Amino acid sequence: MNDPIADMLTRIRNAQAVGHATVQAPHSRILEGIAATLARNGFIGGFEKKGRTPSRYIEISLRSIDGHPAIEGLRRVSKPGQRVYRNVKRMGRVRYGMGVIILSTPQGILTDKEARTKKVGGEVLCEVW
Repeated sequence: MNDPIADMLTRIRNAQAVGHATVQAPHSRILEGIAATLARNGFIGGFEKKGRTPSRYIEISLRSIDGHPAIEGLRRVSKPGQRVYRNVKRMGRVRYGMGVIILSTPQGILTDKEARTKKVGGEVLCEVW
């Protein structure tokens, strides 16, 4: 697997499309940070680390609102072949502020709103709306 972040986002997108309540993704610290950010912003119900070290995984519980998935769309921005970095001044908004940009910053995995508050930029991992 070359891009574990894109893999996790695709697993979430596919699980919501068929109506699953949970989805599993391989565990890493960055994927755990993205899952925590999604949970903090109400896009997913929560997540749990399961398994032992060699085969550890994250189980993500998906959230729906009135039968519709809480996540309308996911888009991977920075890819292994082309990294995208933004500072605070150049950071845009997703869907007129209704979505979030998830960034990898020196202070951890943050949303665009948290990064603006802390006045820090970083690598744009994905957009969620």
